Amino acid sequence: MRAVAQVNIVLLEPEIPANTGNIGRSCVATGSVLHLIRPLGFSTDDKYIKRAGMDYWAQLDVRYYDGFGDFLKVNNNPEMVVTSSKVTRCYTDVAYAPGVFILFGKESAGVPQEILAQYGDNCVRIPMVDGVRCLNLGSSVAVVLYEALRQQGFVGLG
Repeated sequence: MRAVAQVNIVLLEPEIPANTGNIGRSCVATGSVLHLIRPLGFSTDDKYIKRAGMDYWAQLDVRYYDGFGDFLKVNNNPEMVVTSSKVTRCYTDVAYAPGVFILFGKESAGVPQEILAQYGDNCVRIPMVDGVRCLNLGSSVAVVLYEALRQQGFVGLG
């Protein structure tokens, strides 16, 4: 596995352990770092997160933060791509530089409006038919993660 992550996946207050477990497994498979911003809706010792992440959870580079402000401080206010079904720009219309941080909101509410406003043109969505609120969080992460990796030439992936 690479020593330096090409993509950082950031989950803001995730609520469903199975989603986070699946996302953790995707991060291990791609050499990405998973950042979890508290409060979490579960314990990372939860059997559901381990079942979804299977035996991969021990290999995961996962980092925890006590709120969004703590995340920003620890990571020196990183440039971020923020995902939301409430914006119009397509996730394929931005450049994902190596080391990019991609933020996903919690399952029940998404990313708060004040964060969306803070990141303006760096907010993206995954296109869907009218009337569909959103994809499953794990699916959304996979779609955007692999677009970022594709743009970077799938460095380090066989």
